[in-house]
Amino acid sequence: MNKVMLIGRLTRDPELRYTQSQQPVCTFTLAVDKRLSRETKREMEAQNRPTADFPRITVWGKQAENASTYLRKGSQCAVEGRIQTGSYQDSQTGKTVYTTDVVADNVEFLGSRSDNAGPSYNNNYDNQDIYNNNYSQAPNRQASNKGQDSYSNDDDFFDDDFTEIEDDGRIPF
Repeated sequence: MNKVMLIGRLTRDPELRYTQSQQPVCTFTLAVDKRLSRETKREMEAQNRPTADFPRITVWGKQAENASTYLRKGSQCAVEGRIQTGSYQDSQTGKTVYTTDVVADNVEFLGSRSDNAGPSYNNNYDNQDIYNNNYSQAPNRQASNKGQDSYSNDDDFFDDDFTEIEDDGRIPF
């Protein structure tokens, strides 16, 4: 099984390109903290050793365009995908260079909207692409009476769904 799940922050703005067949592809590097104790982390920092890993992420299709639009340096995101290895000949030295990349199947934007806001971000939440890419900070969606979607931040959305049960002091198992 080849499955990767990462959460981290972008080290630079994502780069969007298009293949010859006009397929969008976006690449970025994610800083993923290593799980270290506080003491070990301080020791490594004192020795100028990295306390994070920096995998290169490749995203294809509509998600690539969304990542390019809504992510920027410092944005936090979760990536689900697979590891892909490869190699090529360095043109200057002639040596074989081995590569390891994460090909993302799903990218979820984490953090606040302002952290992920790109230059064309719209605060009216009209952009359907936000929901297609699982943007986690968007408001709750509720269907209106007219059959179209409307957006609401009602805190009492679930109030009618729950009934309080009296505690009779018995253990239920």
